[in-house]
Amino acid sequence: MYPRHILPILLETLQDTPVILLNGARQTGKSTLAQHCLAGRPHRYLTLDDPVVLAAIKHDATGFIDGLEGTIILDEVQRAPEIFLAIKAAVDKQRIAGRFLLTGSANVLLLPNMADSLAGRMEICSLWPLSTAEIASEAHVNRADLLFNGDFRTLTLPPYERPELVQKLLSGGFPEVVNRVSERRKTAWFESYLQAILQRDVRDLAQVEQLTELPHLLKLLATRSASLLNFAELSRASNLPQTTLKRYFALLETLFLVYRLPSWERNPSKRLVKAPKVFLPDTGLLAYLCALSSNRLLVDTSLMGALVETFVFSELIKHIAFSEQRLSLWHYRTQNHIEIDFILEDRMGSITGIEVKASATVEAKDFKGLKHLQDTETTRFQRGIVLYAGRELVSFGSGLWAVPLSVWWGNLVV
Repeated sequence: MYPRHILPILLETLQDTPVILLNGARQTGKSTLAQHCLAGRPHRYLTLDDPVVLAAIKHDATGFIDGLEGTIILDEVQRAPEIFLAIKAAVDKQRIAGRFLLTGSANVLLLPNMADSLAGRMEICSLWPLSTAEIASEAHVNRADLLFNGDFRTLTLPPYERPELVQKLLSGGFPEVVNRVSERRKTAWFESYLQAILQRDVRDLAQVEQLTELPHLLKLLATRSASLLNFAELSRASNLPQTTLKRYFALLETLFLVYRLPSWERNPSKRLVKAPKVFLPDTGLLAYLCALSSNRLLVDTSLMGALVETFVFSELIKHIAFSEQRLSLWHYRTQNHIEIDFILEDRMGSITGIEVKASATVEAKDFKGLKHLQDTETTRFQRGIVLYAGRELVSFGSGLWAVPLSVWWGNLVV
């Protein structure tokens, strides 16, 4: 089993919370991690993928829960929303820390009436695909916190070559894909993975008129990963009415296949008004949908830009999930079209800007947006970083740094 960032958080939560939900896409390792958390502790494991278990819950959720004793793992709870009210009733009768450890492959926060019933009784932990630090067994350092305000002056990073970066991009973070050597076998896994999700999980969650439209929409979104989300343009490209398009997008978002990143604004009440960016959370899946191979990426470096930015996004959300500084993630865009790929913000409102470059060189002009942020947000600004595909960590002036992408997976020497 790979080391997982959020394991200490899960173990701590089990000590004081009756219901814990481990939420994330299918095949990210939720079931394995849930059972690892309870290793050495008597418990029972049940999955709603078992038709008998699912039928019992659908027939009488309260009776099903009342018939269980001790600590329980319930896998894939999104398949039976009625189970949440039954769990609430059981918790209200007898509040025991760590009684229910749930896993779900749909974002319950986006499903109406599912999580509301357990408000104050349940804590939600997100499990994303493996980070490159977890794959390299270097999961002990939170690299989002390090980028935000860590000490770069004595930090050294290991050298790497472009082919190594390309392989990390193509593999992504799903454990099954990481363990496959050939690109052909990785492609085969993604084909079956998407087919299973779009055939089964979508039908579980919603009635869709034409299932064939969802794979096409997902491919369209893959070609737009790391760009502004524009429903009008997507509607024209997909030949879908905007009402249908937005419903399908919400489905893909609920299944953790796409993610919308809101824009940072000094006034928090306006942040959700500006156009968000859209991302696919896994570069392996993105590369599959865009038919990108190692040969194509090594020959045509122009294909790397959105893929590398998506890679940084995916690493940021994985580390933010266990950030000690409780960081949040945004993108930045002004009316004058000054853009910064990512903004990290702590709970006090301090911010760090991050630009991403797929090339192995950095110039002063690459800090233009970060300099603007430094000049306009003087009391909030922590630092500005350009993450790039080079080797050296160097300062470009007060608060401005060029940092190699190997910060995500390297054995950090501080």
